[in-house]
Amino acid sequence: MADYRKLWWILIAILAITFTLLGYFGREVYREAPPIPDQVVSATGDLLMTEESILDGQTAWQSMGGMQVGSIWGHGAYQAPDWTADWLHRELETWLEIAAQEEFGQTWHSLSGQQQNALQYDLKIEYRNNTYDDATGTLHLSDRRTRAIAETADYYSRLFSDAPELQSTRASYAMKENTLPSPERRQQMTEFFFWTAWAAATERPGSNVTYTNNWPHEPLIDNKPSGENVVWSVISVILLIAGVGGLIWAWAFLRKHDEDEPAAPLKDPISALTLTPSQRALGKYLLLVVGLFTFQVMLGGFTAHYTVEGQGFYGINTSEWFPYSLVRTWHIQAALFWIATGFLAAGLFLAPIINGGKDPKFQKLGVDVLFWALVVVVGGSFIGNFLAIAQIMPPHLSFWLGHQGYEFVDLGRLWQIGKFLGIVFWLVLMLRGIVPALRQPGDKNLLALLTASVVAIGLFYGAGFFYGERTHISIMEYWRWWIVHLWVEGFFEVFATAALAFIFCSMGLVSRTIATSASLASASLFMLGGVPGTFHHLYFSGTTTPVMAVGATFSALEVVPLVVLGYEAWENWRLKTRAPWMENIRWPLMFFVAVAFWNMLGAGVLGFMINPPIALYYIQGLNTTPTHAHAALFGVYGFLALGFTLLILRYIRPSIVFDERLMKISFWWLNIGLVLMLFTSLLPIGIIQFLASASEGLWYARSEAFLQSDVLQTLRWIRTIGDVVFIVGALGVTWQVVKGIFFPNLEPAPYPDDEVISERA
Repeated sequence: MADYRKLWWILIAILAITFTLLGYFGREVYREAPPIPDQVVSATGDLLMTEESILDGQTAWQSMGGMQVGSIWGHGAYQAPDWTADWLHRELETWLEIAAQEEFGQTWHSLSGQQQNALQYDLKIEYRNNTYDDATGTLHLSDRRTRAIAETADYYSRLFSDAPELQSTRASYAMKENTLPSPERRQQMTEFFFWTAWAAATERPGSNVTYTNNWPHEPLIDNKPSGENVVWSVISVILLIAGVGGLIWAWAFLRKHDEDEPAAPLKDPISALTLTPSQRALGKYLLLVVGLFTFQVMLGGFTAHYTVEGQGFYGINTSEWFPYSLVRTWHIQAALFWIATGFLAAGLFLAPIINGGKDPKFQKLGVDVLFWALVVVVGGSFIGNFLAIAQIMPPHLSFWLGHQGYEFVDLGRLWQIGKFLGIVFWLVLMLRGIVPALRQPGDKNLLALLTASVVAIGLFYGAGFFYGERTHISIMEYWRWWIVHLWVEGFFEVFATAALAFIFCSMGLVSRTIATSASLASASLFMLGGVPGTFHHLYFSGTTTPVMAVGATFSALEVVPLVVLGYEAWENWRLKTRAPWMENIRWPLMFFVAVAFWNMLGAGVLGFMINPPIALYYIQGLNTTPTHAHAALFGVYGFLALGFTLLILRYIRPSIVFDERLMKISFWWLNIGLVLMLFTSLLPIGIIQFLASASEGLWYARSEAFLQSDVLQTLRWIRTIGDVVFIVGALGVTWQVVKGIFFPNLEPAPYPDDEVISERA
């Protein structure tokens, strides 16, 4: 048996070090989070707001969709403003207008340059100076600032109501009328918005940067990138170059070439196994995958259309019941559900194979129970989202049954618990097949790695329970990214690598030694950058410079292993010629090849585009982020889940022959549609916004005037072309799976190869 101890120790050491960093600096997030004052008082001693009322405002914001209606600290949706940046700029302009009237009896714009400069100096001093008294928990505000806050709050109270004078603005922001009906809750929400802006403008004690590291860019008070931001950005680029060079060096000099490829078997070993009852029961999982996939894709087009017609769909007023915030929530949640279902199905298909081709006792029952549990969670969470955003659900139930308000974990807490229990139940089903196999003699290193990834997937989703409805948003962001980044981008990546290696090894196409060594090395590389790289999402979420330093350093290393994905794509593609029977799974292989391509482009190129602190400072909250998100989430995990779906379909319906014409259209139209979506619309809009953010400030790049400009409107309309192409590809995949499940024998005859042709001749 090959000796993998060195590779195992490297992986264990990396996990120990990186999780220590993640935990240690996570403690700093708790300690250094911007304070929420016990009370906020004016210069005359009037009580303006309290910690409780600010947190009440946070829950009000969450209940209406939270991050699906604009964004806070740059995280959320992109059509409405970032409320932190927008509030801050409006309050600053209001302060200047009040000051101009009080000191010169004129409007701000009628003042001379000298007078404006004098007031801007006073503005910067007042806003950046920290007047929070930690001993008493009291934030003191001047009367002038108190007036500016009141006027700004009045604007937001009217914006989130159905005030007719702001109807066109709501349409521009894709907000429904009366987004938050309760005047009391609107007032509380404005207090939360104020607090996020206060943290973004106020210098941290003992520092010359604000609680959010000078984000957002706001020239009126000198919010600009700090020196540390620039330094760690440069270091991240240097580390990227060094890491890529080191990987190429290791690839050239340390990779072993002393083992020949095994001779491919004459017949597919997996096809030779008798299908177990639990494997035959996976057809409904595949239908759920493509059903949710189709639903999600259609909602994507619907959501995108709201960016040009904010309250309707081609003249039909749809926002009253299906507003942008709701369909975007469903769009994102459907993606997570169908991709996760695809991965769960892949694991359940492998479990009997690992167990020697037989089901553990009651395995089929467990598979059936898990499926219907998934259906309940999906349906319950979608209904809860609807009731919460429509403000039908009582406020005290919204977080638990309706909408948590946080992007990617929008589902109510009860449904989140149900999802976690379902994943744990999947873990149990997997271990029932894996544990007996681990006890058998032979090389079990690859299986051990697969087992470790299964356990991690089963348990790490639980990180979402470390925050609650009224948890400080900085702390919530820390745990939210454990799910969005670490759980999805980390452990699912390792599971996919180990699962594919196990499949190809079981087919006899790759030696166990090579498969195991490559999987262990890949896992080490993924975890080295991926675990502490979680912090690159938290640069401006109320964290300190050390968090930025760790995030910038390690997130650069996340890109390093992606430079060899071209070779991985070639290796996967080459497998189709290793044996004649591989033609039967050519299309799943094509989807796995696409995964490698989009991993390099979406996660690598477009990911690093927004990773360095100096880049993210200007483009956080712009359309550059969904450019990366679409290319990485669908391009990598979406294609991977669809590849697993097609692979499982091939084996649970042995008589199926993929429709060549349909699959070509599906595969290429999905890829071409994604390219068009990204590079004719999302990325150009993001670049134009980047220029606006760098020159004027984030508030302007997300403002109504800028987003409704003719150029950006045209680019959003152009996206329709890519969306339509993509939808055609999605419908093709769905129809192939539906036909394969219900009518496998209606598929066209296979294309005869040359050998068969010559025999017939």
